[in-house]
Amino acid sequence: MLTYWAEHAWLPEGPAAAVAVEVADGRITAVRPGAPPHGEILRGVTLPGFANAHSHAFHRALRGRTHAGGGTFWTWREGMYALAERLEPDSYYRLARGVYAEMVLAGITCVGEFHYLHHAPGGRPYTDPNAMGEALIQAAADAGIRITLLDTLYLAGGFDRPLEAAQRRFGDGSLEAWLGRVEKLHPGPHAVVGGAIHSVRAVPEEAITAFACSTEGRPVHVHLSEQRAENAACRTAHGCSPTELLERCGLLGPDLTAVHATHLAGHDIELLRRSRTTVSFCPTTERDLADGLGPARALAEVGIRLSLGTDSNAIVDMFEEARAVEMHERLVSEERGRFTAEELLEAMTRHESLGWADAGRIAVGARADLVTVSLATARTAGIDPSGVVYAATAADITDVIADGRHIVHEGRHRYIDAGAELREVIGELWQ
Repeated sequence: MLTYWAEHAWLPEGPAAAVAVEVADGRITAVRPGAPPHGEILRGVTLPGFANAHSHAFHRALRGRTHAGGGTFWTWREGMYALAERLEPDSYYRLARGVYAEMVLAGITCVGEFHYLHHAPGGRPYTDPNAMGEALIQAAADAGIRITLLDTLYLAGGFDRPLEAAQRRFGDGSLEAWLGRVEKLHPGPHAVVGGAIHSVRAVPEEAITAFACSTEGRPVHVHLSEQRAENAACRTAHGCSPTELLERCGLLGPDLTAVHATHLAGHDIELLRRSRTTVSFCPTTERDLADGLGPARALAEVGIRLSLGTDSNAIVDMFEEARAVEMHERLVSEERGRFTAEELLEAMTRHESLGWADAGRIAVGARADLVTVSLATARTAGIDPSGVVYAATAADITDVIADGRHIVHEGRHRYIDAGAELREVIGELWQ
């Protein structure tokens, strides 16, 4: 048994001082506030491990390379397609390993990887049809992070349009072929295999309906209403909003996470509430791509669960994602205090939408995921521990324990030099 003594810890009932957390076999066996210092000392404030609900690991190679000339989401997408053409299983493994190490350094102990880069350029399957997915699973294991591989169904290049040339890597041709490939994945104890619909424009209605009947019990995610153009095209093709189409197909429900939900309309919010669908916001990416601001407070007020993701990994910092939800609401409402710190931390640690319901809290029986933030940096010095969500950044994290393993110590990943790894592989990709 291991004992971690936290100077401050954020427990389900709120911040507490001098907390001893006992761990055995990767799980928390006891939590004792007001304990004398003993065991391994964690100075600062210790939070539950963060859940990154939405990631595209390979987009990390676009960081700092897509801003010249402005443009829109749709012009950015062309650069993303060009990058996708350069990746093979080995380079994807190396890139993802560096990305996931960066995430662990930022306190993320579980990532939802929205995976659609399946095949070789031109759409030819690899000898192992899951070579790209297995590369992601192995990269996560090596970086010390749990992964939910959200293997993505991608069948069309738009409403009633075939896949474009760059998209052929993403498609399996049919739902049946997708199901057959996904069944051959080997997840391992650190991984869960979920499913995803890329978007309503990328999967025909009949396939969405059949998909909804084929993924029961798995976490399922979908890009939803990220762009106004998607909403308009869906209305032209189906006479309804994307949310209404998902409801008609039977996909809305407690196992579904709708990513972005930026441009909801009509009674979309009521459909999401009634079905108990989770919504995942990715504020730094939505801001970077000029997508717009989603209705976070309106969703929360009717009881819809919120989670957070780093999406394109333009920034990997869950504090920044959480703060952005609050700050964007302030800009829209011209009022402060739209979300409490407790609400934001809950969104940062919502592991159940990734199939890990036993994580995300410092409590007996939960997975031993602990993230310690220094209270002695230039950003955090002098703050009250309860204000850490509003003051800290990923750079203030000193220690990360995931499933009882001490992966980050004194701000360093014990196994991977993420900066060196990313610099090397990204340099090769853009040669």
